[in-house]
Amino acid sequence: MNHRNVGAPIITGAAKQRRNRAWLRWVPAVAAPAVIAAGVLVGSIPARAGDALADKTPAEVIALLAGNRTHTFSGTIEQVSELGLPELPATGPGSGPASDDPAASAIEMLTGEHTARVFMDGKAKVRLQVVDRFAERNVIRRDDDVWFYSSRDNSTTHLTLPAHARDLPLEDQALPGTSPDSTGPENTMVPPTPQELAAKFLAAADTTTAVSVGPEVQVAGRAAYNLLLEPRTSGTLVGMIAIAVDGETGMPLSVEVTARGGGEPAFRTGFTRLSLDAPDPALFNFVPPPGSTVEELQIRHPAHPPVGPGSPGYPGTHTEPDQLEAGIKDKAGSYLTGTGWETVVELPADTGAGAKLSTALAQNPLLAQAAAVVPGGRLLSSALFNVLLTDDGRVFAGMVPADRLHAASSAP
Repeated sequence: MNHRNVGAPIITGAAKQRRNRAWLRWVPAVAAPAVIAAGVLVGSIPARAGDALADKTPAEVIALLAGNRTHTFSGTIEQVSELGLPELPATGPGSGPASDDPAASAIEMLTGEHTARVFMDGKAKVRLQVVDRFAERNVIRRDDDVWFYSSRDNSTTHLTLPAHARDLPLEDQALPGTSPDSTGPENTMVPPTPQELAAKFLAAADTTTAVSVGPEVQVAGRAAYNLLLEPRTSGTLVGMIAIAVDGETGMPLSVEVTARGGGEPAFRTGFTRLSLDAPDPALFNFVPPPGSTVEELQIRHPAHPPVGPGSPGYPGTHTEPDQLEAGIKDKAGSYLTGTGWETVVELPADTGAGAKLSTALAQNPLLAQAAAVVPGGRLLSSALFNVLLTDDGRVFAGMVPADRLHAASSAP
Protein backbone atom coordinates (compact mmCIF):
# COMPACT_ATOMS: atom_id res chain seq x y z
CA MET A 1 0.00 0.00 0.00
CA ASN A 2 1.25 3.47 -0.81
CA HIS A 3 1.01 6.64 1.28
CA ARG A 4 -0.29 9.67 -0.58
CA ASN A 5 0.44 11.73 1.68
CA VAL A 6 -17.44 35.85 -3.36
CA GLY A 7 -18.91 37.66 -4.99
CA ALA A 8 -19.95 35.50 -7.92
CA PRO A 9 -23.12 36.18 -9.90
CA ILE A 10 -26.33 34.76 -8.48
CA ILE A 11 -27.91 32.04 -10.62
CA THR A 12 -31.68 32.06 -10.71
CA GLY A 13 -34.50 30.31 -12.54
CA ALA A 14 -34.48 26.81 -13.97
CA ALA A 15 -30.71 26.31 -13.77
CA LYS A 16 -30.70 27.06 -10.07
CA GLN A 17 -33.70 24.81 -9.46
CA ARG A 18 -31.96 21.93 -11.23
CA ARG A 19 -28.89 22.39 -9.05
CA ASN A 20 -31.11 22.71 -6.02
CA ARG A 21 -33.07 19.48 -6.19
CA ALA A 22 -30.63 16.96 -4.72
CA TRP A 23 -29.37 18.46 -1.44
CA LEU A 24 -31.75 16.47 0.71
CA ARG A 25 -32.02 13.37 -1.47
CA TRP A 26 -32.03 10.30 0.75
CA VAL A 27 -30.64 6.93 -0.32
CA PRO A 28 -31.69 3.86 1.73
CA ALA A 29 -28.86 2.49 3.83
CA VAL A 30 -29.95 -1.02 2.96
CA ALA A 31 -28.70 -0.39 -0.60
CA ALA A 32 -25.14 0.07 0.65
CA PRO A 33 -23.41 -1.82 -2.17
CA ALA A 34 -25.07 0.30 -4.85
CA VAL A 35 -24.64 3.48 -2.84
CA ILE A 36 -20.95 2.77 -2.75
CA ALA A 37 -21.02 2.05 -6.47
CA ALA A 38 -22.68 5.42 -7.03
CA GLY A 39 -19.99 7.41 -5.36
CA VAL A 40 -19.04 6.55 -1.82
CA LEU A 41 -16.03 4.28 -2.25
CA VAL A 42 -12.73 5.55 -0.88
CA GLY A 43 -9.53 4.33 0.85
CA SER A 44 -6.86 4.21 3.57
CA ILE A 45 -3.45 5.77 4.04
CA PRO A 46 -1.13 3.32 5.84
CA ALA A 47 2.34 3.75 7.29
CA ARG A 48 4.22 2.33 10.25
CA ALA A 49 5.22 4.67 13.07
CA GLY A 50 5.17 5.07 16.84
CA ASP A 51 4.65 2.48 19.60
CA ALA A 52 3.02 -0.78 18.56
CA LEU A 53 -0.62 -1.33 19.47
CA ALA A 54 -1.66 -4.33 21.54
CA ASP A 55 -2.68 -7.31 19.42
CA LYS A 56 -6.43 -7.66 18.85
CA THR A 57 -8.57 -10.20 17.04
CA PRO A 58 -10.89 -9.06 14.22
CA ALA A 59 -13.86 -9.33 16.60
CA GLU A 60 -12.08 -7.12 19.13
CA VAL A 61 -11.25 -4.48 16.50
CA ILE A 62 -14.86 -4.49 15.29
CA ALA A 63 -16.02 -4.10 18.91
CA LEU A 64 -13.59 -1.19 19.32
CA LEU A 65 -15.00 0.43 16.19
CA ALA A 66 -18.59 -0.19 17.28
CA GLY A 67 -17.85 1.45 20.63
CA ASN A 68 -16.56 4.64 19.03
CA ARG A 69 -18.28 7.65 20.58
CA THR A 70 -16.11 10.37 19.04
CA HIS A 71 -18.46 13.23 18.20
CA THR A 72 -16.04 16.10 18.81
CA PHE A 73 -13.19 16.58 16.36
CA SER A 74 -11.89 18.56 13.40
CA GLY A 75 -9.83 17.39 10.47
CA THR A 76 -9.06 17.31 6.77
CA ILE A 77 -10.13 14.39 4.58
CA GLU A 78 -8.55 13.69 1.21
CA GLN A 79 -10.07 11.34 -1.36
CA VAL A 80 -8.29 9.89 -4.38
CA SER A 81 -10.19 7.95 -7.06
CA GLU A 82 -8.44 5.86 -9.70
CA LEU A 83 -11.34 4.01 -11.32
CA GLY A 84 -10.44 4.40 -14.94
CA LEU A 85 -13.33 6.82 -15.51
CA PRO A 86 -12.76 9.97 -17.59
CA GLU A 87 -12.13 13.03 -15.44
CA LEU A 88 -14.80 15.60 -16.23
CA PRO A 89 -13.48 19.12 -16.84
CA ALA A 90 -13.59 21.47 -13.88
CA THR A 91 -15.46 24.73 -14.11
CA GLY A 92 -14.13 28.20 -13.44
CA PRO A 93 -15.11 30.72 -10.77
CA GLY A 94 -18.66 31.94 -10.93
CA SER A 95 -19.75 29.33 -13.43
CA GLY A 96 -22.04 26.43 -12.88
CA PRO A 97 -20.95 22.87 -12.19
CA ALA A 98 -19.76 20.52 -14.89
CA SER A 99 -23.40 19.52 -15.24
CA ASP A 100 -26.64 20.43 -13.52
CA ASP A 101 -27.46 16.72 -13.48
CA PRO A 102 -26.78 14.73 -10.29
CA ALA A 103 -25.49 11.76 -12.31
CA ALA A 104 -22.69 13.85 -13.78
CA SER A 105 -21.96 15.30 -10.34
CA ALA A 106 -21.58 11.78 -8.98
CA ILE A 107 -19.12 10.88 -11.74
CA GLU A 108 -17.23 14.12 -11.13
CA MET A 109 -16.91 13.19 -7.46
CA LEU A 110 -15.57 9.76 -8.47
CA THR A 111 -12.66 11.12 -10.51
CA GLY A 112 -9.50 12.91 -9.52
CA GLU A 113 -8.80 14.15 -6.00
CA HIS A 114 -11.12 15.88 -3.53
CA THR A 115 -10.57 17.58 -0.19
CA ALA A 116 -13.03 18.28 2.62
CA ARG A 117 -12.69 19.86 6.04
CA VAL A 118 -14.92 18.46 8.78
CA PHE A 119 -15.75 20.07 12.13
CA MET A 120 -18.01 18.41 14.70
CA ASP A 121 -18.95 19.28 18.28
CA GLY A 122 -21.63 16.79 19.29
CA LYS A 123 -24.23 15.42 16.88
CA ALA A 124 -26.06 18.74 16.48
CA LYS A 125 -23.09 20.95 15.57
CA VAL A 126 -21.49 19.99 12.28
CA ARG A 127 -19.70 21.87 9.52
CA LEU A 128 -18.47 20.35 6.28
CA GLN A 129 -16.39 22.40 3.84
CA VAL A 130 -15.81 20.90 0.40
CA VAL A 131 -12.91 22.57 -1.36
CA ASP A 132 -13.32 22.53 -5.15
CA ARG A 133 -10.74 23.85 -7.59
CA PHE A 134 -12.42 27.23 -7.93
CA ALA A 135 -14.99 27.35 -5.14
CA GLU A 136 -16.03 26.08 -1.74
CA ARG A 137 -19.26 24.49 -0.59
CA ASN A 138 -20.41 24.47 3.04
CA VAL A 139 -23.00 22.52 4.98
CA ILE A 140 -23.47 23.91 8.50
CA ARG A 141 -25.76 22.53 11.14
CA ARG A 142 -26.31 24.18 14.50
CA ASP A 143 -29.12 22.53 16.46
CA ASP A 144 -32.24 22.64 14.26
CA ASP A 145 -30.82 25.11 11.71
CA VAL A 146 -29.09 23.72 8.62
CA TRP A 147 -27.43 26.01 6.07
CA PHE A 148 -26.13 25.17 2.60
CA TYR A 149 -23.81 27.66 0.91
CA SER A 150 -21.85 27.60 -2.36
CA SER A 151 -19.32 30.30 -3.20
CA ARG A 152 -19.54 29.23 -6.85
CA ASP A 153 -22.78 31.17 -7.33
CA ASN A 154 -23.06 32.85 -3.89
CA SER A 155 -26.21 30.81 -3.19
CA THR A 156 -27.62 30.06 0.26
CA THR A 157 -30.34 27.66 1.32
CA HIS A 158 -31.74 27.25 4.84
CA LEU A 159 -33.65 24.39 6.44
CA THR A 160 -35.27 24.19 9.87
CA LEU A 161 -35.34 20.59 11.05
CA PRO A 162 -38.64 19.27 12.41
CA ALA A 163 -38.85 18.56 16.12
CA HIS A 164 -38.54 14.78 15.75
CA ALA A 165 -35.29 15.14 13.78
CA ARG A 166 -33.43 17.66 15.93
CA ASP A 167 -31.51 15.04 17.90
CA LEU A 168 -30.42 13.12 14.81
CA PRO A 169 -27.14 13.49 12.91
CA LEU A 170 -27.20 15.67 9.82
CA GLU A 171 -27.18 12.72 7.43
CA ASP A 172 -30.34 11.28 9.06
CA GLN A 173 -32.53 14.35 8.67
CA ALA A 174 -34.72 12.73 5.99
CA LEU A 175 -37.10 10.41 7.78
CA PRO A 176 -39.74 7.93 6.63
CA GLY A 177 -42.98 9.82 6.15
CA THR A 178 -41.32 13.09 5.17
CA SER A 179 -39.80 14.33 1.94
CA PRO A 180 -38.17 17.56 0.85
CA ASP A 181 -40.03 20.06 -1.26
CA SER A 182 -39.53 20.05 -5.00
CA THR A 183 -36.73 22.58 -4.75
CA GLY A 184 -33.73 22.42 -2.53
CA PRO A 185 -29.96 22.71 -2.69
CA GLU A 186 -28.21 20.48 -5.19
CA ASN A 187 -24.70 19.31 -5.97
CA THR A 188 -24.00 18.22 -2.42
CA MET A 189 -21.99 15.35 -3.79
CA VAL A 190 -19.27 15.44 -1.14
CA PRO A 191 -16.56 13.01 -0.04
CA PRO A 192 -18.09 10.80 2.66
CA THR A 193 -16.28 10.51 5.97
CA PRO A 194 -14.38 7.32 6.81
CA GLN A 195 -16.98 6.71 9.54
CA GLU A 196 -19.82 6.64 7.02
CA LEU A 197 -17.99 4.35 4.65
CA ALA A 198 -16.83 1.96 7.36
CA ALA A 199 -20.43 1.59 8.54
CA LYS A 200 -21.66 0.83 5.01
CA PHE A 201 -18.96 -1.72 4.27
CA LEU A 202 -19.40 -3.49 7.59
CA ALA A 203 -23.16 -3.61 6.97
CA ALA A 204 -22.46 -5.30 3.61
CA ALA A 205 -20.10 -7.83 5.21
CA ASP A 206 -21.78 -11.17 5.87
CA THR A 207 -20.80 -14.83 5.99
CA THR A 208 -19.32 -14.44 2.50
CA THR A 209 -16.70 -12.03 3.89
CA ALA A 210 -13.33 -13.02 5.33
CA VAL A 211 -12.32 -10.63 8.12
CA SER A 212 -8.76 -10.26 9.41
CA VAL A 213 -6.40 -7.72 10.97
CA GLY A 214 -3.39 -6.63 8.93
CA PRO A 215 -0.23 -4.82 10.02
CA GLU A 216 -0.73 -1.70 12.12
CA VAL A 217 -1.02 1.56 10.16
CA GLN A 218 -0.47 5.24 10.92
CA VAL A 219 -3.09 7.77 9.76
CA ALA A 220 -2.89 11.51 10.50
CA GLY A 221 -0.23 10.79 13.12
CA ARG A 222 -2.40 8.25 14.99
CA ALA A 223 -1.73 4.51 15.38
CA ALA A 224 -4.54 2.39 13.97
CA TYR A 225 -5.57 -1.21 13.52
CA ASN A 226 -5.89 -2.31 9.88
CA LEU A 227 -9.20 -4.17 9.60
CA LEU A 228 -9.38 -6.12 6.32
CA LEU A 229 -12.60 -7.27 4.63
CA GLU A 230 -12.25 -9.69 1.72
CA PRO A 231 -15.34 -10.94 -0.14
CA ARG A 232 -15.19 -14.70 -0.63
CA THR A 233 -17.49 -14.56 -3.64
CA SER A 234 -16.28 -14.08 -7.20
CA GLY A 235 -19.56 -12.33 -7.99
CA THR A 236 -18.22 -8.91 -6.99
CA LEU A 237 -15.60 -6.56 -8.40
CA VAL A 238 -14.35 -5.75 -4.88
CA GLY A 239 -11.15 -7.54 -3.89
CA MET A 240 -10.21 -6.05 -0.53
CA ILE A 241 -11.34 -3.29 1.83
CA ALA A 242 -9.00 -1.90 4.49
CA ILE A 243 -10.44 0.16 7.36
CA ALA A 244 -7.98 1.96 9.63
CA VAL A 245 -9.46 1.94 13.16
CA ASP A 246 -7.95 4.37 15.67
CA GLY A 247 -6.27 2.35 18.40
CA GLU A 248 -7.38 4.73 21.16
CA THR A 249 -10.93 5.76 20.27
CA GLY A 250 -12.10 3.20 17.70
CA MET A 251 -12.80 6.00 15.23
CA PRO A 252 -12.43 4.97 11.56
CA LEU A 253 -9.60 7.08 10.19
CA SER A 254 -9.39 5.88 6.59
CA VAL A 255 -10.84 3.39 4.14
CA GLU A 256 -9.21 1.77 1.13
CA VAL A 257 -10.83 -0.30 -1.64
CA THR A 258 -8.88 -2.50 -4.02
CA ALA A 259 -10.48 -4.14 -7.05
CA ARG A 260 -10.40 -7.91 -7.46
CA GLY A 261 -7.05 -8.79 -8.98
CA GLY A 262 -5.76 -5.24 -8.53
CA GLY A 263 -2.50 -4.32 -6.84
CA GLU A 264 -3.19 -0.69 -5.96
CA PRO A 265 -6.32 0.75 -4.32
CA ALA A 266 -8.90 2.06 -6.75
CA PHE A 267 -10.38 4.41 -4.09
CA ARG A 268 -8.85 5.75 -0.96
CA THR A 269 -9.86 8.35 1.54
CA GLY A 270 -8.69 9.29 4.96
CA PHE A 271 -7.79 11.98 7.42
CA THR A 272 -4.56 13.77 6.64
CA ARG A 273 -5.06 15.97 9.70
CA LEU A 274 -7.12 15.21 12.81
CA SER A 275 -7.62 16.90 16.18
CA LEU A 276 -9.92 15.58 18.91
CA ASP A 277 -10.12 19.01 20.56
CA ALA A 278 -13.41 20.91 20.39
CA PRO A 279 -13.59 23.16 17.30
CA ASP A 280 -14.03 26.92 17.63
CA PRO A 281 -17.77 27.49 18.36
CA ALA A 282 -17.78 30.32 15.81
CA LEU A 283 -17.39 27.76 13.03
CA PHE A 284 -21.01 26.71 13.53
CA ASN A 285 -22.38 30.23 13.08
CA PHE A 286 -23.43 31.26 9.60
CA VAL A 287 -24.55 34.58 8.17
CA PRO A 288 -25.32 34.73 4.41
CA PRO A 289 -22.70 36.84 2.60
CA PRO A 290 -23.72 40.14 0.99
CA GLY A 291 -25.70 39.65 -2.20
CA SER A 292 -26.67 36.07 -1.42
CA THR A 293 -30.41 35.37 -1.68
CA VAL A 294 -31.63 32.91 0.96
CA GLU A 295 -33.98 30.15 -0.17
CA GLU A 296 -36.04 28.49 2.57
CA LEU A 297 -36.65 24.76 2.34
CA GLN A 298 -39.74 23.10 3.76
CA ILE A 299 -40.21 19.50 4.87
CA ARG A 300 -43.41 18.25 3.26
CA HIS A 301 -45.39 15.72 5.28
CA PRO A 302 -47.70 13.09 3.76
CA ALA A 303 -51.34 14.01 3.18
CA HIS A 304 -52.54 11.80 6.05
CA PRO A 305 -49.67 11.37 8.49
CA PRO A 306 -50.11 9.16 11.56
CA VAL A 307 -51.00 11.22 14.59
CA GLY A 308 -51.11 8.67 17.39
CA PRO A 309 -48.50 7.69 19.96
CA GLY A 310 -45.42 6.23 18.35
CA SER A 311 -45.63 8.33 15.21
CA PRO A 312 -42.84 10.81 14.40
CA GLY A 313 -43.52 14.21 15.84
CA TYR A 314 -45.99 12.96 18.46
CA PRO A 315 -45.16 14.49 21.87
CA GLY A 316 -42.77 12.30 23.81
CA THR A 317 -42.05 10.05 20.85
CA HIS A 318 -38.61 9.17 19.48
CA THR A 319 -38.10 6.94 16.47
CA GLU A 320 -35.40 4.39 17.16
CA PRO A 321 -32.73 3.59 14.52
CA ASP A 322 -33.98 -0.02 14.25
CA GLN A 323 -37.47 1.25 13.41
CA LEU A 324 -36.06 3.55 10.74
CA GLU A 325 -34.00 0.71 9.26
CA ALA A 326 -37.04 -1.57 9.11
CA GLY A 327 -38.99 1.10 7.23
CA ILE A 328 -36.10 1.63 4.85
CA LYS A 329 -35.85 -2.08 4.06
CA ASP A 330 -39.58 -2.32 3.37
CA LYS A 331 -39.37 0.52 0.86
CA ALA A 332 -36.08 -0.48 -0.76
CA GLY A 333 -36.51 -4.24 -0.98
CA SER A 334 -38.42 -4.17 -4.25
CA TYR A 335 -35.47 -2.40 -5.93
CA LEU A 336 -32.83 -4.96 -4.91
CA THR A 337 -31.76 -8.32 -6.29
CA GLY A 338 -28.98 -10.45 -4.90
CA THR A 339 -27.46 -10.10 -1.44
CA GLY A 340 -24.33 -8.71 0.18
CA TRP A 341 -21.52 -7.92 -2.24
CA GLU A 342 -23.58 -9.23 -5.16
CA THR A 343 -26.47 -6.82 -4.62
CA VAL A 344 -27.86 -5.15 -7.75
CA VAL A 345 -30.08 -2.09 -7.47
CA GLU A 346 -32.71 -1.49 -10.16
CA LEU A 347 -34.15 1.98 -10.67
CA PRO A 348 -37.34 1.67 -12.77
CA ALA A 349 -37.95 4.00 -15.69
CA ASP A 350 -40.67 5.86 -13.81
CA THR A 351 -38.12 7.08 -11.22
CA GLY A 352 -36.54 9.26 -13.90
CA ALA A 353 -33.04 7.97 -13.09
CA GLY A 354 -32.52 6.70 -16.63
CA ALA A 355 -33.52 10.02 -18.16
CA LYS A 356 -31.13 11.88 -15.87
CA LEU A 357 -28.27 9.55 -16.69
CA SER A 358 -29.01 9.97 -20.41
CA THR A 359 -28.88 13.74 -19.93
CA ALA A 360 -25.53 13.45 -18.19
CA LEU A 361 -24.16 11.38 -21.05
CA ALA A 362 -25.46 13.87 -23.61
CA GLN A 363 -23.92 16.84 -21.79
CA ASN A 364 -20.50 15.27 -21.25
CA PRO A 365 -18.77 13.87 -24.36
CA LEU A 366 -16.04 12.23 -22.27
CA LEU A 367 -18.63 10.45 -20.17
CA ALA A 368 -20.57 9.43 -23.28
CA GLN A 369 -17.41 7.90 -24.77
CA ALA A 370 -16.91 5.86 -21.60
CA ALA A 371 -20.43 4.40 -21.84
CA ALA A 372 -20.08 1.45 -24.22
CA VAL A 373 -23.02 0.45 -26.39
CA VAL A 374 -24.15 -3.07 -25.43
CA PRO A 375 -27.17 -5.18 -26.40
CA GLY A 376 -30.22 -3.48 -24.91
CA GLY A 377 -28.54 -0.32 -23.67
CA ARG A 378 -25.29 1.35 -22.61
CA LEU A 379 -22.78 0.22 -19.97
CA LEU A 380 -20.63 2.52 -17.82
CA SER A 381 -17.78 0.45 -16.39
CA SER A 382 -15.17 1.11 -13.73
CA ALA A 383 -12.76 -0.92 -11.66
CA LEU A 384 -15.23 -1.35 -8.79
CA PHE A 385 -18.75 -0.90 -10.13
CA ASN A 386 -20.86 -1.08 -13.26
CA VAL A 387 -23.94 0.88 -14.29
CA LEU A 388 -26.29 -0.35 -17.04
CA LEU A 389 -28.75 2.07 -18.69
CA THR A 390 -31.30 0.08 -20.69
CA ASP A 391 -33.00 1.31 -23.83
CA ASP A 392 -36.34 1.39 -21.98
CA GLY A 393 -35.02 3.82 -19.34
CA ARG A 394 -34.19 1.48 -16.45
CA VAL A 395 -30.90 1.70 -14.53
CA PHE A 396 -29.08 -1.24 -12.93
CA ALA A 397 -26.02 -0.69 -10.72
CA GLY A 398 -23.82 -2.73 -8.46
CA MET A 399 -20.29 -3.72 -7.50
CA VAL A 400 -20.69 -6.72 -9.76
CA PRO A 401 -19.53 -7.87 -13.20
CA ALA A 402 -21.48 -6.55 -16.18
CA ASP A 403 -23.08 -9.93 -16.92
CA ARG A 404 -24.86 -9.77 -13.54
CA LEU A 405 -26.48 -6.49 -14.55
CA HIS A 406 -27.52 -7.92 -17.92
CA ALA A 407 -29.05 -10.92 -16.16
CA ALA A 408 -30.96 -8.68 -13.77
CA SER A 409 -32.26 -6.53 -16.63
CA SER A 410 -33.49 -9.63 -18.49
CA ALA A 411 -35.19 -11.27 -15.52
CA PRO A 412 -39.00 -11.48 -15.70
